[in-house]
Amino acid sequence: MSGTLSDGSASGPGASGAREGALLVVGDVVTDVIARHQGPLASGTDTGAAIRTMPGGAGANVACWAAYRGSAEVRLLGRVGADAVEWHERELIASGVRPCLVVDPRASTGTVICLVDTGAAAERTFLTDSGASLRLEPGDWSDALLDGVVWLHLSGYLLFSESGRALVAVALASARARGVPVSLDPASAGFLVELGVDRFLALAEGVDVLLPSRDEACLLTGLPDAADAAAKLSRQVPLVVAKQGADGALVARSGAVSAHVPAVPATPTDTTGAGDAFTGAFLASLLTGMEPEEAARAGCRAGALAVERVGGRPPQRG
Repeated sequence: MSGTLSDGSASGPGASGAREGALLVVGDVVTDVIARHQGPLASGTDTGAAIRTMPGGAGANVACWAAYRGSAEVRLLGRVGADAVEWHERELIASGVRPCLVVDPRASTGTVICLVDTGAAAERTFLTDSGASLRLEPGDWSDALLDGVVWLHLSGYLLFSESGRALVAVALASARARGVPVSLDPASAGFLVELGVDRFLALAEGVDVLLPSRDEACLLTGLPDAADAAAKLSRQVPLVVAKQGADGALVARSGAVSAHVPAVPATPTDTTGAGDAFTGAFLASLLTGMEPEEAARAGCRAGALAVERVGGRPPQRG
């Protein structure tokens, strides 16, 4: 697998003062086709919907929310097809992110169809064609990507392909060699089942911060209670921040939950990317010197803003 790098430009788990340097996010960049419908889908006939095509991808969304909520430079390494590289670069730059996009010579840009029921919870279902996004490989990595970087964040979607897993191993080793902290978002409970819990935890060894959803935390531990799950995970990862949607977030360290941060009230329009918004704002806040509990509050505020918008990205800078 090989590609060419298109480099656009744009303007420890616990906090110990502001970190002077950039945040590097490595992860997926996809095109979201969001179909908002009311009530159940009508099988065999038409269901009315409001449909929009928007930039997305968990890794890209995290980077955009980090840039929106923080003052540090944010960079993104991802892989896209030649069909949409210019559009995705423009959208990332407009959100304050410096894109480092590898152009895949064979695969098209990943596409996700997001079916959003406009009922009270605005829950969404994803149909995913990963395309080029999961074809990142070790050859796409360079130690120079960490020049000036003080934090590395990895999207868990990378772990769902062989080449992505190999890239994660290389990136983790490079970050450890430079003393750069690493965070990881498991990304998808459905894909985690396919990968296997033991395999995921082995691949995540050495990560400083884990940011699972409630379902992912429970799946990774086999425990039904999110607080128990977060506490157990924090025996393996120094800092665990479990995102719970309308129930806020849990911060766990050293085998115990240290804080339950309440959610910010919101009226959901589309829950796509709410967890990415939390993660981006949380990381940006850590880099400004906030303690994890306060950074989680910033994450909850971003999540509340995200669910009131269509799509997974924050408002673009004016």
